[in-house]
Amino acid sequence: MLKFNPKFIPARGAPRLKAKDRILAQWRGIDIKPEEKARQFSAKNVADVMPKVLTGLRMDRRRAEVEIVRVWNHLIDPQVTAHAQPTGINKGTLFVTVDSNVWLNEIVRYRRKEILDRLQHSFGKEMIAKISFRVG
Repeated sequence: MLKFNPKFIPARGAPRLKAKDRILAQWRGIDIKPEEKARQFSAKNVADVMPKVLTGLRMDRRRAEVEIVRVWNHLIDPQVTAHAQPTGINKGTLFVTVDSNVWLNEIVRYRRKEILDRLQHSFGKEMIAKISFRVG
C-alpha cells in the first residue's frame, strides 16, 4: 500500500541518464548531448510568458472593443443604440451595424458627427478616426 508523503517533491522533467547508459552510448558511438539537452527542465517564469500569450490572443484589442461598446451604450442616444451597435474596429475605423436603411440614413445624415465627436472625446482621435455604418 502506498502512503502519501506531503513532504515528497518529485523531480522536475524527464529522468537523467544513468552513468551506465552514458558509458554504453559513448562505447556505441552515439551522441547523446541533444537528448540530454532535451531532457533538461525548460520552465519559464509566468511573468515572462504572459505578455506574449496576451499579445497572441489580442487581449488588448478585445478589451478596447468591449470598452467601446460600453461607452457607446452610455454616451449615445438610446434611440440610436437600439438600432445601431459597434461590431469592430480596424486601423482607426469603427464599424457600426445598423438594423435598417431608415436608421442608417438618419444616423449618417444627422448624427454621425455628434457620435464621432463623443467617441473621439472618450478614446482619442488616434483610436477612432472615422466611423463606417452599414446595414446588417
